[in-house]
Amino acid sequence: MQQKANVREKKQIIMKKVAILGSTGSIGTQALDVIERNREEFKASVLSCAKKIWLLEEQIEKFAPEAVVVAEEKDALYLARKYPHIDVSFGTDGLNAAAAGNSDIVLNSLVGMRGLVPTYYAAKAGKTIAFANKETLVAGGELIMKTAAENGAHLLPVDSEHSAIFQCLEGNEGRSVRRILLTASGGPFRGYKREQLEKVTAEQALKHPKWNMGAKISIDSATMMNKGLEVIEARWLFDIAAEKIEIVVHPQSVVHSMVEYEDTAIIAQLGMPDMRVPISYPKRLALGLRPLDPFSYASSLTFEKPDTKAFSCIRLAYDALKAGGSMTAALNAANEELVSAFLDKKILFTDIQDNIERVLNAHECRYNLSLDDILEVDRETRKKIKELLR
Repeated sequence: MQQKANVREKKQIIMKKVAILGSTGSIGTQALDVIERNREEFKASVLSCAKKIWLLEEQIEKFAPEAVVVAEEKDALYLARKYPHIDVSFGTDGLNAAAAGNSDIVLNSLVGMRGLVPTYYAAKAGKTIAFANKETLVAGGELIMKTAAENGAHLLPVDSEHSAIFQCLEGNEGRSVRRILLTASGGPFRGYKREQLEKVTAEQALKHPKWNMGAKISIDSATMMNKGLEVIEARWLFDIAAEKIEIVVHPQSVVHSMVEYEDTAIIAQLGMPDMRVPISYPKRLALGLRPLDPFSYASSLTFEKPDTKAFSCIRLAYDALKAGGSMTAALNAANEELVSAFLDKKILFTDIQDNIERVLNAHECRYNLSLDDILEVDRETRKKIKELLR
């Protein structure tokens, strides 16, 4: 009788190539930390950045990508001379080619509207798109989801709230969702009234109480527009009506979002506020993080409704979503321009929401938008904001 060998069969690990669009930003650097800890599973095949060339060089030395993309031609020429073995490109064409290239996963962590076109090309190429650029779905959700479905692309949410919702929905496909509870920290000005918000500075707005983020998303969190944009993103990612998505202020940032089903059962995802967790999902990788001790939070988790009078960006986002068509693209463009103006100290904090409302009230909504249509709405709206601020 032949004796069976007591040997555990080793599973073959197929390494995935990852293109990181925005590798020097907050999400990009944390994604590279995940890759560094799991080199047998992932390779950073493409890296890209706009301005931090010095950091990109460090990443090239450490991760040996096949290709890099930069914003400016002069930076591309410099890197091509220094790294002749790497494919170096620049500008929008470079990003689009990287998104549609030979990587298995495209991590889109670009800031703002710049993420739309590369996401479109990644979707057309049928890629798995790890999604940290909410503005893309805000401006072009209908187009992106349609393109992804037609070409077999898969979208994986990377931001903490949508990853939490994704996890809460897994295993419950086909079961009726009563509502999505999208949690928010409340930002640095939670509890402020309109009069107080008029006096806040950019320096104060950039100091988020829980998360370490880039400048644009930090201001969006302070105005709570970030949460409004996430409502629109959730509508497209999870194919759910706006009235079934509720924002819940949860200052401790331990519960990252919840899903309530028709039987009134609520499933929540909890964890420490660290973006490496949603970045690595669904792998459930060892990340060297301090684990959450639920007992230390048991008596201190609080939830409250947002103040939509003081923070009217939330109401504006819901209104734009319900209007549909080009209204959300106009909302996004207006917000990006006004956040930039606030950071440049050209306007007050409350001017952001006030001027968004003015522009949306005057916007003539269009429907059935192509990619070019969305880009045209974006350009027109930015022009109107600049005229308004003169």
